[in-house]
Amino acid sequence: MKDFLSHYLLDAFSSLARVLAIVWFVFSLLVTSIAIGAAEKPNIVIIMADDMGFSDIGSYGGEIRTPHLDQLAAGGLRYTHFYNTGRCCPTRACLLSGLYPHQTGVGNMIRDQNLLGYRGQLNRDCVTMAEVLGSAGYVTAAIGKWHLTTDDNPRDPTADRSSWPTERGFDTFFGTLPGGGNYFDPHGLVRDEEPIEAEDDFYYTDAISDAATRVVQQAAEVKKPLFLYVAYTAPHWPLHALEEDVDGYRETYAKGWDQLREERYRRMLGMGLLKEQWKLSPRDHRVGAWKDEPNRAWQIERMAVYAAQIDRMDRGIGQIADALEQTGQMDNTIFFFLADNGGCSEIIAPRTLPQDHPETKFGNQEGVMPGGPDTFSSYGIGWANLSNTPFRKYKTLQFEGGTASPLIVHWPEGIEPERNGSLVHDPAHVIDLMATVVDASGATYPETAAGRAIQPMEGESLQPTFAGDSVQRNEPLFFEHIGHRAVREPQWKLVCRGPYAPWELYDLQADRTELHDLADQQPDRVRQMVAKWDAWAERARVKPWPHTPPRTPPRTSPRATSRTSSRTTKK
Repeated sequence: MKDFLSHYLLDAFSSLARVLAIVWFVFSLLVTSIAIGAAEKPNIVIIMADDMGFSDIGSYGGEIRTPHLDQLAAGGLRYTHFYNTGRCCPTRACLLSGLYPHQTGVGNMIRDQNLLGYRGQLNRDCVTMAEVLGSAGYVTAAIGKWHLTTDDNPRDPTADRSSWPTERGFDTFFGTLPGGGNYFDPHGLVRDEEPIEAEDDFYYTDAISDAATRVVQQAAEVKKPLFLYVAYTAPHWPLHALEEDVDGYRETYAKGWDQLREERYRRMLGMGLLKEQWKLSPRDHRVGAWKDEPNRAWQIERMAVYAAQIDRMDRGIGQIADALEQTGQMDNTIFFFLADNGGCSEIIAPRTLPQDHPETKFGNQEGVMPGGPDTFSSYGIGWANLSNTPFRKYKTLQFEGGTASPLIVHWPEGIEPERNGSLVHDPAHVIDLMATVVDASGATYPETAAGRAIQPMEGESLQPTFAGDSVQRNEPLFFEHIGHRAVREPQWKLVCRGPYAPWELYDLQADRTELHDLADQQPDRVRQMVAKWDAWAERARVKPWPHTPPRTPPRTSPRATSRTSSRTTKK
């Protein structure tokens, strides 16, 4: 009997041990699977240039030297019909939220206009990409220009910080809260929420690149997926660059804007970025022929400095990419590069400045060579026209020159290898980036946050294009900024310059450079597209511009009135 009990107990313990071993094995597999799943989440790196034209970088036809971006393009995808909002902070709001800018509260700029869509900073019924990815286990960092808060003075103890980066999901922030400033001594420089001073030999583009590189290295050490948002101020005015970078471009721009526009156009045709039937738009009527330019040395310097700013930014992007390679993270990093709006034609007028102001030579003064920390100028209409080759119009307007952006996407583990170097011709928009990263990361976009209902994403995931498929979009893309409006369908674009201007209709398959207005020939199509724009505007919190109508509205022709949205006259 004793032997029987011993044998029985031994068998029971053996069975229990086997069961426990199986349970432990299954548990280990589960834990390992979870760990591997977490490790397999891709890093997300989004890099944005500021005030850069569609064709400035090499892989989009430009003569500016951008070998690092070109390498990313060769190993990834280039999008030929990608759009921003035409202006800096509305694009940033779109990118971070996946919504149209008015839905986030940034329908105009960063001034609070006491209207739901125009509070000047991110509201609380949207979530940022950092908030979404942070909840999925990502390390989140923002580096560079923020420009999404009405209170952008970090030295003001009473400032409303609710729309600062670290209050909107970012673990860390290094950069500037305002929209622009001196590259050698920027105003509003912040680390997290504490104001800091620029160090000796400071150059903002390099500081952004260095900070982003450190974030990449730190993320590798903690072994967590990374969301890194890098917003360069280059090449936004003021024209500030290092002499060693400028010197290499003076000879290039001695050719002038006419020849260089033609050269870019031919390269873009050869790359497949353009169709032969899309003709190069004429030189802006406000700009003379280069052969007649009386101040060539000054004009050459302006564009040489602008190009140097992009050149230096490209080297910083290469530095970030090298850090990803060296830490073994590059293959599983989705790398996006885009611009916040088209080339900028804004003229900086001279004005009187305080004695302690860093820029003593303020404005586009002929003969005052830009580039140094004591200057503050822009590159002007002629060169902006070059930046936006082959399109017409500029930043702020909703024509192609204002809203068409390069988009490079690089992801070795997520893009089919045979797709490397390919062009994607699907219309796409900055609102699509949120949907894309949610799709790729497996993160959950919330319906509520902190007890508040969150607006659903407006964009569509671009991930199907990584495998050569098309984006399935159920409605057109819409645009509005201070009265400038547009509707983009796959073939057609309806666009309007200002609240009292007529709508213009373009067939983008035949005429993407918007040279042949077909509105009078197709009034029914115009009415249908205007109705779609009006319905979207009502839903997306868009208000007629100006919000306070002028006392005496400008007179409009019967033709203009018949082609103008009803919302332009609504009080």
